[in-house]
Amino acid sequence: MIRVLVVDDSKTLRLLIRAVLESDPELLVIGMASNGEEAVSMCSRLQPDVITMDIRMPVMDGYKAIQHIMAESPRPIVVCTTTVSDKEMKISFKAIEAGALVVIGKPGGLPGEDLAANELITTVKAMAGVKVIRRRRWLQENHKPLKTPLNIDLKVNEDIKLIAIGASTGGPPAIHQILCRPGNILPVPIIVVQHITPGFVVGLARWLDETSPYQVTVAEDGEYLKPGHVYLAPDNNHLEVAGPNRILLKTSAPLNRHRPSVSMMFESVARVLGDKAVGVLLTGMGEDGASGLLAMYKANAYTIAQDRASCIVFGMPKVAVALGAAREVCPLDQIGPRLNFLLSKNESGFSRSKS
Repeated sequence: MIRVLVVDDSKTLRLLIRAVLESDPELLVIGMASNGEEAVSMCSRLQPDVITMDIRMPVMDGYKAIQHIMAESPRPIVVCTTTVSDKEMKISFKAIEAGALVVIGKPGGLPGEDLAANELITTVKAMAGVKVIRRRRWLQENHKPLKTPLNIDLKVNEDIKLIAIGASTGGPPAIHQILCRPGNILPVPIIVVQHITPGFVVGLARWLDETSPYQVTVAEDGEYLKPGHVYLAPDNNHLEVAGPNRILLKTSAPLNRHRPSVSMMFESVARVLGDKAVGVLLTGMGEDGASGLLAMYKANAYTIAQDRASCIVFGMPKVAVALGAAREVCPLDQIGPRLNFLLSKNESGFSRSKS
């Protein structure tokens, strides 16, 4: 049985979330808090397996509550929010810096009649097995990094033209860690498909833009790719590359039940750029991205899958590894340095001969 603490200042929503969670026989709500201060106290006393956390609350907001919990009694935390306002999204994604694992929308109804309710159940069950670490609050203050200009004197491997990254559950903190690694920013465009609740991708882009040295935006159809920029797939659009340096957005049918689909992005990169690209598949449930990473591998691109130990959910990378799609399986903290190494002049580190 997975024991859950529900935190929300609305009694109606607390009761709804409880009903949603307890509709699954594996979930039990052991407590409900109406503000962050109550949540901190109840977490210490009840020792839940997972916490669902509202952000905007009286007395103590969710962000501060997460800081306290992750410093004193760390637990897997799922942030639940109803609005996509700039302020709300900024605080929600800052919560990931503080230690929350994922941000999703609040349910509007019961499972079967509301997709957000189904997502809440699936996410809470997935997060229950995640090991979290204690975090010092003084390390969680957000310092906006300088936008590092491209170092035009940096010797780079000109054979690599693009990095493509795919992620699902647990992706935002993983992408954040890769982008915020020490050193020069990677001097090629980076395109990203992140499965995320509709309406949240703009907030994710703004958070990554503000907290990393890269320029991060939501991709636009026909846009030219620029080195040192990161482009996120928008809601309900597949992201592909058209020619070596342009973005193509498509509203064709979902692939692997997803639009945007990681596999569709990877497959287009394989067709257009072949061995002049790097594909990275990060944490996530399901199998989207695995077949696309295999297409990149067969096109002789360099392909990386995140390893089991560092994944929040070892789903998509696991399938890719089983298919033989990954040239390398890396811990998350080594992926950023590995990308930097691959882009170093004449240091690609892999054979370009077809296997």
